[in-house]
Amino acid sequence: MNPQIEKLFTIANKPERLIIGLMSGTSLDGLDVALCRFRGKGLETQIELVAFETVSYDSEFKDEIKSVFSKQQVSLEKVCLLNPWVGLYHAELILKCLVKWRIDPTDIDLIASHGQTIYHAPKLLHGQQKFGNATLQIGDGDHIAHATGVVTLSDFRQKHIAGGGEGAPLAAYGDFLIFSKRDEDRIMLNIGGIANFTYLPGNLNADEVFCTDVGPGNTMMDALIQQNFPGKFFDENAEVAKRGSLNSALLRELKDHPFFEQSFPKTTGPELFNLNYLDNAKKKSNTQQLSPEDTLATLNRFSADMIVEGIKKSTGDKTNIKLFSSGGGMHNPLLMENIISQLPGFSFLTTHYLHINPDAKEAVLFATLANECVCGGGVQYGSGRNGIPSVSMGKISFPN
Repeated sequence: MNPQIEKLFTIANKPERLIIGLMSGTSLDGLDVALCRFRGKGLETQIELVAFETVSYDSEFKDEIKSVFSKQQVSLEKVCLLNPWVGLYHAELILKCLVKWRIDPTDIDLIASHGQTIYHAPKLLHGQQKFGNATLQIGDGDHIAHATGVVTLSDFRQKHIAGGGEGAPLAAYGDFLIFSKRDEDRIMLNIGGIANFTYLPGNLNADEVFCTDVGPGNTMMDALIQQNFPGKFFDENAEVAKRGSLNSALLRELKDHPFFEQSFPKTTGPELFNLNYLDNAKKKSNTQQLSPEDTLATLNRFSADMIVEGIKKSTGDKTNIKLFSSGGGMHNPLLMENIISQLPGFSFLTTHYLHINPDAKEAVLFATLANECVCGGGVQYGSGRNGIPSVSMGKISFPN
């Protein structure tokens, strides 16, 4: 037997495992590195978040990713070069975290790397009949494994597409395994660049689990801030949006897109919701001269409204629901106020209440997918409806 296969077999049979989950989102803030201790598998999965850090990206990394991110036409050579380069950079950041945490790499069982999304192309957005859903993340897993000496799982989204999904959101899988609770209906709301949520029924019936993107979270607001306020990357504490006023005409045009009429589940990204989308809405509403403050206040309400509409469509008349928020958007007080005010009867908490740092949640979820791929695989995620194929995700890369 190949020694690496034997090592993987040993890891799968250990009573507990140390797994590092990595997440790098479209905001390019930095690499989320979550060190998790796992016991069990499936619905018996137990997780302890041992350590977490978001390692900020340097300007060179951001500029290189932005040169290919969310663009229909880019240099193929640049994409080819960036794929291993991103993997090696992420490996370097992992090793720095382990030094800081005083943990030897040989103590780590697995690394779960989401990679860096550079283009997301579900069929409902690209509209080309002969092609299906597609997505592309770079940051090669072989390079991470070789540089760290740790078995690495990566490229999770491709199996989801192969199984009939759109490659996103993948939160339903980890959410169902670690956050479901009998007799308590829950919504797990994640507000990153794009907003998505998972509905977890209190009866633990996988057929009723529901997960979907609903529209922009922070992506358009962040882009507007970066365009108009040099040196700022996001609207900290909603300071700019609070100085502005909602423009109803612009809000109506922002909501007027076929994406919002598509049935759930669905996915989207900055390929659609970007500054060009905003400019077109301004032209249609004759609001080109609107100040950045008023524009941001309107974008803030736009994100909130689409989140609320999606949740209401999915939960019907149910109101006794606990909503747990995570992601960068939960730190925007105006955005959360705009959401909470429209969902009376809901209880609002963060995943801190569930012993998971909200900023670490996505990295933890990918670590969970790796644990399930190597050690589990027996959970049936319903009958395949709702765009949630019952698959194990992650490609395995050995260190040598």
